[in-house]
Amino acid sequence: MRFLILFLLFMSNAFGNEIPNIKNLVVNKELRTYENITFSNSKGKLIKLSDYKSNLVILNFWATWCAPCKDEMPSLDALKMNSSLSNLKIFPINVGKENVKKSKKFFKDLNIKNLDIYFDNNSTLAKNFSLRGIPTSLLFNKEGEEFARIIGSIDFSEKEFLDWLSEYN
Repeated sequence: MRFLILFLLFMSNAFGNEIPNIKNLVVNKELRTYENITFSNSKGKLIKLSDYKSNLVILNFWATWCAPCKDEMPSLDALKMNSSLSNLKIFPINVGKENVKKSKKFFKDLNIKNLDIYFDNNSTLAKNFSLRGIPTSLLFNKEGEEFARIIGSIDFSEKEFLDWLSEYN
């Protein structure tokens, strides 16, 4: 009987950490760390990723000319307001080398109200993170380690994604 209880406990823990079947989600086999990652807000203020180590963080890379970016941005905006993910910080980083005015128009046209606009200062983030295209979203745990990435667009309001992400909050 004790063996059966131990077996059931082991199996419930094993299945609790399953990788979800979410389109475009790649969960890292090993956690990744990066040094000196910076980007700027729309006013030019430098933002350091390391300042957000106690938060769950999403870095979303996008451009105004990217149709899939346009499709996913409203659900990313809604994710920002999800009360069950109060420790979540979202940084949508424009890597399309577009100016603030064009980026703000993109947000206005999509009715994005909860997110701020950020920029890749030196156009080095795509290289630092080995991005292969946009949109791409990198997910960082509270220790500042990348634990997953979303390659391509996703609906950030999907229940399976929200349930999985809340395990890291």
